Amino acid sequence: MNSNHFDQDEGFTPDEAGGYTRPSKSALKRASHELQELGEQLLAMPDSRLDDIEMPERLREALADYKKTKSFEGRRRQLQFIGKVIRSVDPEPLREAVASFQLGHAKDALSLHEAERWRAELIADEKDALTRWVGSFPDTDMQQLRALIRSARKDAALEPEKRSGRGFRELFQFIKRAQEQHKGQAGGSEDES
Repeated sequence: MNSNHFDQDEGFTPDEAGGYTRPSKSALKRASHELQELGEQLLAMPDSRLDDIEMPERLREALADYKKTKSFEGRRRQLQFIGKVIRSVDPEPLREAVASFQLGHAKDALSLHEAERWRAELIADEKDALTRWVGSFPDTDMQQLRALIRSARKDAALEPEKRSGRGFRELFQFIKRAQEQHKGQAGGSEDES
C-alpha cells in the first residue's frame, strides 16, 4: 500500500515533493475555536441586528436553539455545532457584521463617557468649563445650561455621595442632546463637501 493514497477531498494537500501534507491538529483546533468564538460574538448581538445579517437558515436556527438551551453542557455542545455550521459558510461577512456592531457599541460608550466628563467639569468649575463648552457647542441655550448646572449643584450638595438627583440627570440629558445635534450637523456638512 502506497503512503500517498490520501487525496485532497480528505483535507490533504500536495506538497512540492509530491507527497501530501495536512494542517496540524493544533491548527485545526485553533480554527475550530475561532469559529466558535465568532458564534459567541454573534450570540452577543441583539436579535434585531442578527435579523439584518445574511446567513444560512441552518445557522440562524442553530443560534436560536442555543438561546433556548438551558444546561451548561447543552450550550457547550450547541456552540460547537454553531462553529461547525459556520465552517460551511464564508465567515468574513459574519466577522464584518460583528466588528461593525462592536464599533458602534464602543462609539456609544465613548459618547456617554464624554457626556459624563462634561457634566463633571461643568458642575465643578462653571466659568472655565462653560467657556470650553461654548467653544465646542456654540449653538447652546446658555440660560438653560446655567439653570441645569445650578440644579445639579444643589442635588450634589444635598446628597454628595449619590449624585443621582433630577438636576444631575437633566444636565446629563442636555449634554447628550447637544452632542448628538453637533454630530448630526458635523455629519451633514461632511456629506455636502
